[in-house]
Amino acid sequence: MKTQPMDQLKRMAVFAEVVTAGSLSAAARQLGMTPSAVSQHLRQLEDALGLALLHRSTRKLTLTEAGARYVEGCTAMVAAARAADQALEHHRDEPEGELRIAAPIGFGSLLATALAPLRNFPKLSLRLMMDDALVDVIAERVDIAVRVGGLPDSSLVARKLGTLRAQLCASPAYLAARGWPQQPADLARHDWLGGRPQAPAQESLELHTADGRTARVHVTSRASATQVTALHSLCVAGWGISIVLSDDDRRALADGRLVPVLPDWSPPDYDTYAITARRGEQPAKVRHALALLASYFEAMETKVA
Repeated sequence: MKTQPMDQLKRMAVFAEVVTAGSLSAAARQLGMTPSAVSQHLRQLEDALGLALLHRSTRKLTLTEAGARYVEGCTAMVAAARAADQALEHHRDEPEGELRIAAPIGFGSLLATALAPLRNFPKLSLRLMMDDALVDVIAERVDIAVRVGGLPDSSLVARKLGTLRAQLCASPAYLAARGWPQQPADLARHDWLGGRPQAPAQESLELHTADGRTARVHVTSRASATQVTALHSLCVAGWGISIVLSDDDRRALADGRLVPVLPDWSPPDYDTYAITARRGEQPAKVRHALALLASYFEAMETKVA
């Protein structure tokens, strides 16, 4: 009967363990096998090779000349297999290698802050692929893709990180020149900055209040941009009213370069997801990054609440 390669490798490992342990019974205990099963593996290995590997006596086992030569390769094979296992265990338990994250352009500051603890792992490098267009997770070998809003049907795995609170804002100079909207309908007479992450410019704006009131307003874009950083710059420069989403916008609100508009009325919030290519066990670098992102969004939502 023809020997199968995998069977032969197992028999070689058994032979190496017998030599290391010094007896069939000791090897059997190490391998979790019966002594008769160990003996059978040795006979099958010798039959396949056409050579005796061991001299057997009632008191001890000794290597034949062929066995002494052969055990070196068998021992090296077992050592290589154990080294491969240890390398994967290390890869599983400690972040290392290149971590590739794709996200909209406006997420640069958020990611830099949220992932800062990863600096403590010297064998890990970070590559941020910032683009408001959707990146092919598979083709670009992306570990995590951060996406905002509705998700298309996909075989990819989505984990909700949290929610981005949306808010209307404008520059003080724009409002000084055009006046402050007092109710949602007033927005129709104002310049609107169109464009949202992952979406085209909007012509119909939905708003809601904390007590459940809703309004729909038709707005006309004075200027639009497909990138949130450009939209932010337009808003700060006084081109019109926009929706706050990015960290740049929030910093501009904090230092007065932008101010809230209709603070009691808010656009729909944006669910934010971490997308990975597969389910199940992830490398340590991905597990750590997902945990840090989830923690960051949880803290951010706690502050808002």
